[in-house]
Amino acid sequence: MYSLTSIQKITLGTQNSMNKINYVVALILFLLAGIATPIQAQNFTGIVYELESSHTLWNVTVTNLRTKEQVNTDREGRFKISAKLYDYLELELPGYQKDTAFLYEEGVRRIYLLRDDNTILINEVLVTRLTDSRLIAEIARAKNEGKVVDASQQQGGLRVSPSRLFGRKAKEARKNLDLLITEQNNRQIDRKFTNQLIASLVPLTDEEIPLFKERYRPKLEFVQVASPQDLQVYILDSYKKFRAD
Repeated sequence: MYSLTSIQKITLGTQNSMNKINYVVALILFLLAGIATPIQAQNFTGIVYELESSHTLWNVTVTNLRTKEQVNTDREGRFKISAKLYDYLELELPGYQKDTAFLYEEGVRRIYLLRDDNTILINEVLVTRLTDSRLIAEIARAKNEGKVVDASQQQGGLRVSPSRLFGRKAKEARKNLDLLITEQNNRQIDRKFTNQLIASLVPLTDEEIPLFKERYRPKLEFVQVASPQDLQVYILDSYKKFRAD
């Protein structure tokens, strides 16, 4: 027969075991809930402009490609649509090239459409207005127009084209290509080097953050391999330099 002390010990041990099991189960459920919780849908607000004139465009059809929800811009070019981060929005308006916009950051999105069959002269202002899909298309066009070497099936082998080497259009295309690729790289960086992350780590105002990002935007090679902790340390170190300047 067990003594009262022994029974108490057994009961206490059982309770401790159950508490540990309950703790482990709760922890597993918490982690699974965190993994399973999707990025919450929210209303994204945007404004649609014509690329070169910067005039707002009304009656643009905006479609969330994931949900198929459609809305149209109002007279001021504004729209509001339910979407999650990393959704794609398709924009369509007769007379303009159909385009898609990738939602990788919160806040009001400014989206610029290009007229059909319109060749644009790329500059540092316009390149920042291109959507990701338009940016990819312009890079492909610039690479093609800036090619110096042709592969000729009739003449065989490769040949250098003097017109492409010295021509104004080809030179302009190669210059555009540098701007386009720089912008593409910056966007890949800024998807991790975000305003929200910076604001959560250092006390910068909304006006200071763009300047901070421009001065201390990390290299793409670093961002591609950096862990979240590496990026946080980089931001903190850069902030010290920013304040010291």
